[in-house]
Amino acid sequence: MRPRLRSEPSISHRRLGSSCHSRRNTDFDARRRQTHVSNGDALSIRPRTPLPVSLEAVAERFALSIRGELEGARVTGVSLDSRDVRVGDLYIGMPGAKRHGADFAEQAKKRGAVAILSDEAGAVLGGGSGLPVLVASQHPREILGAVAAMIYGTENIAAKLFGVTGTNGKTSVVYLLAELMRAAGLTPGLSSTAERRVGDEVIPANLTSPEASELHGLLARMSETGVDGVAIEVSAQAVVRHRLDGVHFDIVAFNNFSQDHLDEFGDLESYFAAKRALFTPEHAARGVVVVDSEYGRRIVAESRIPVTRLATEYGQEAEWHLAVTRQTLDGVSFVLQGPAGASFRGRVPVLGRFMAENAALALIMLHEAGIPLARVEAGLSGGLIPVYIPGRLEEITAGGEGPRFFVDYGHTPGSFEAMLEALGEVTPGRIIFMFGADGDRDTTKREEMGRIAGAGADTVIICDYHPRSEPPEAIRAQLLKGARSANRATVIEEGDPRLAVRLAISLAEPGDVILYAGPGHEDHQEVAGKFLPYSAREEVRGALREAGLLH
Repeated sequence: MRPRLRSEPSISHRRLGSSCHSRRNTDFDARRRQTHVSNGDALSIRPRTPLPVSLEAVAERFALSIRGELEGARVTGVSLDSRDVRVGDLYIGMPGAKRHGADFAEQAKKRGAVAILSDEAGAVLGGGSGLPVLVASQHPREILGAVAAMIYGTENIAAKLFGVTGTNGKTSVVYLLAELMRAAGLTPGLSSTAERRVGDEVIPANLTSPEASELHGLLARMSETGVDGVAIEVSAQAVVRHRLDGVHFDIVAFNNFSQDHLDEFGDLESYFAAKRALFTPEHAARGVVVVDSEYGRRIVAESRIPVTRLATEYGQEAEWHLAVTRQTLDGVSFVLQGPAGASFRGRVPVLGRFMAENAALALIMLHEAGIPLARVEAGLSGGLIPVYIPGRLEEITAGGEGPRFFVDYGHTPGSFEAMLEALGEVTPGRIIFMFGADGDRDTTKREEMGRIAGAGADTVIICDYHPRSEPPEAIRAQLLKGARSANRATVIEEGDPRLAVRLAISLAEPGDVILYAGPGHEDHQEVAGKFLPYSAREEVRGALREAGLLH
């Protein structure tokens, strides 16, 4: 990324007195207001009227031995978590890092479980509960997806299934898919890092990709309510941990790849292999791949399913080509051209070239699934895709010429580089970038995150994110070292994110942009084993009001 030529940043700590602009009245603001969280205290979305399935049939299908008496028992749901068990459930007792799930058989029984599925060890542990136990000869996780699909009746659902993988931008593509399906007159559902959504019914997410039992329950609810298409964010962990078992996608997509999760996968090649595995007949029928990078071209070469290619760089061979026509802090306009004269001219109300790429990927996925671009375009006003993506380059200020404050979920070197490059192309003033890093996660990316921040921003403020069990000051030290190595930005350490937010605002002038990366949509900080309430979006709103910059 080329450094931008700007004057050295001022570090005067004055408050701004500029007037607050009224928030733009747009369709995506309306979308944001009309959603609601449902399900009360439930941890997963289930069908409202599940159909009972014979436990004897389940045992026979998966060659499970039976301990105890089934007596014609029937099951209506599946749960891995004893806290989420409902009357009629099959409780899955799996071995864990600290406890075996079968240790919680009594709690599952009290909540209404009718039987347990476990391994030999779990049969011993859970047998005392009085519930019958179905015993698998293999690890229960290996059959969980297929068992859940049978019980929830999701083995052959009518809705089109779309899966999106890559390091950065998966969430954005999923939300764009949902909005484009809505424009085409379809009822969408989605599963993302931020939430699960069935129409306007929403439940917060605990994992990027839900466990197989939760995913099939979600798909069953979607099928029950007439959802036509489902967009699912697919993590590398989901592929290798069998969370997608029992699901066969119509279309899968790959957008980009960069360093992340090396604490789990060990090296980039193993991490990449987990994403590439989605492009197999076991998981999907067709694929769409962005081929600007070496990794995208490798996916195409090594895919075991037919793929179509998207290029955003001049001269790259592909079936589809994207050209960005205009960029501002308020969004990006683009033209997409494909085979046989297929084309689309549109706008996304979120900044960045990468957001145009995300939209193009979503459009091509729909096209590959047999949904014409003309049908999508007919449902939009002037090509505007009115998407709201929680915590993804989400503006907290109200636009205009004053300093503007954005909050984002990005927490990888690749996401930092993409965001800062995008801001560098459209920000009239300075970029003030504040962020932290995950504790107990990939430590090898921290200095690179700091270096990219120091090279792309004018002022860098290092604060705490989720230190978890690590000393926060040790995490900050690695980020500070990287940021200072760029020899460009003014680098400031302020561990308390609440104070860091206010410091960033005090440094900002009209025309400047503040970007707070990391927490995005999250509502907590994890510190020394405790989950402390903290919403970056609400903290920023409060601080802006204090400074007279937001009403």
